[in-house]
Amino acid sequence: QYVPADAIGHRALAVNLSDLAAMGATPRAVLLSLVLPDALDVATVDGIMDGLLALASAHNAVVVGGNISRTPGPMMVDVTAIGSVRPRRLLTRAGARPGDGVYVTGSIGGAAVGLQSLRTARELAPLACQEEYLRPQPRVRAGMLLGRNRAASACMDMSDGLADAVRQVAEASQVGITLDASALPIADEVRRWHDAQGKNVIDAAIGGGDDYELLFTVRPAHRGRLRDVRKSLGELPMTHIGVVTKERRLTIRTEAGERPLPDGFDHFR
Repeated sequence: QYVPADAIGHRALAVNLSDLAAMGATPRAVLLSLVLPDALDVATVDGIMDGLLALASAHNAVVVGGNISRTPGPMMVDVTAIGSVRPRRLLTRAGARPGDGVYVTGSIGGAAVGLQSLRTARELAPLACQEEYLRPQPRVRAGMLLGRNRAASACMDMSDGLADAVRQVAEASQVGITLDASALPIADEVRRWHDAQGKNVIDAAIGGGDDYELLFTVRPAHRGRLRDVRKSLGELPMTHIGVVTKERRLTIRTEAGERPLPDGFDHFR
């Protein structure tokens, strides 16, 4: 009820493009299946398609097929995005080593605040955060450049939040990771929102999902490669937020000391 039709199409494709970005892949083709209720009006369907096609065009991806069928409800939008990447440029979750730096693109926690504010329809809602939730921008070019320059040793998208991405990379790479709370890129409006509700800003931002940013690790010897990627990307921030450790623990350093990393989002919990 609070998500416009074009945002439904945009988000459905952004989820898939973000996965391609995390592998350093170039989007090529999109398959779309729609399962639509009889009562759904044509304008809504047109809006969904407008949002999806606009994002596909922005990343030079082509909708090559799919299917449409009828249902008594609910509506379903199913997207498969196909990309390509050379084997030596492929990014995975499994390449991090002790001593690697941990980085993120953009900022964290904004989309989760956007969703909360849309659900509650509160006054003084953070409009920038709502836009981050409704129309997230998958970091396709960043992923491609990180892979092409072989700057990243491991990479994952943060669609389920920073804490989940850290845990996934650490498990796949069989390492630990320590984050620096003071380095986390959290926007002022996100901090104000959680402060107003009496929540721990760091834990809320780490656990929130739908950011569609990239978490990646970089070897100390490859920081020059990362500088080249940053120059090519221009204004997109890439923030050093932690380090990969030999001890297989997930922790975060705060002013009060080091503590275990909070749990992130879990689809099956």
